[in-house]
Amino acid sequence: MPFGPASRLGVSLFDETPPIEWVPGASEEDAEILIRAVYRQVLGNAYVMESERLTVPESQFKRGELSVREFVRAVAKSELYRSRFFTSCARYRAIELNFRHLLGRPPLDLEEMRMHSTILDTQGFEADIDSYLDSDEYQSTFGENFVPYIRGYKTEACNSMVQFTHTFELVRGASSSSLKGDLAGKAPKLNALVINQTPTPVVSPAGDGATFRTPPVGARSRQGVDASSGGKVYRIEVTGYRAKTFNTISKFRRSNQVFLVPFDKLSQEYQRIHRQGGVIASITTV
Repeated sequence: MPFGPASRLGVSLFDETPPIEWVPGASEEDAEILIRAVYRQVLGNAYVMESERLTVPESQFKRGELSVREFVRAVAKSELYRSRFFTSCARYRAIELNFRHLLGRPPLDLEEMRMHSTILDTQGFEADIDSYLDSDEYQSTFGENFVPYIRGYKTEACNSMVQFTHTFELVRGASSSSLKGDLAGKAPKLNALVINQTPTPVVSPAGDGATFRTPPVGARSRQGVDASSGGKVYRIEVTGYRAKTFNTISKFRRSNQVFLVPFDKLSQEYQRIHRQGGVIASITTV
């Protein structure tokens, strides 16, 4: 097991597991492994009960009537997928999850998200699913016989550092699911970040840092004076402010806060945060 960046960032399992490819003539056991891999990827690592499985498409795939890509299409267009990730989610949350589930990466920019929103408005849900699966990107990356997989943490899948950091907003380790255990739930995570092309801190999915979520616009505040020749300004991301502190309720309305602090005020700010019950998720230079 590696102890390098992949291990610390929670993507070691993705890095170590080779892509799953269907080879004609494979055994029934191999077919079952592939089917479960499709459910795991397309449904965002969610648990699928036996009664929810798509028995007809599964049978068609095992008989050779459907390729892996067409089986993925059947799962993504199913009522099971639609009810979990479309009708019950905000529009841009649904789109960003489609990118995770079908292309294995976060959206590149606002134009990419807007394009899929337009397809949803003009052609509907099924046409939008087709737009991912019939794209040149899907064909060149996965083809007909590979199960889609998370690849947004690799340089060849990302066009910018911003897009790379957004991967870790959507995927917090190989055991994370698209909805359960995610602070965002069914609300968009990347909407404002994609619009403004804002990178996000990449923190380990283990420990207190995993609970941090970028707060809404307006939550940032500056402590002390601006940066000068005497030092830099640091961005401190803090979570846990809803916890009780000394038998009183925290004064903060939001659990996550961002502070911009000059170097000479860092020690003082650390102490203030800890006194108020906050937990520092990350510290980066502005």
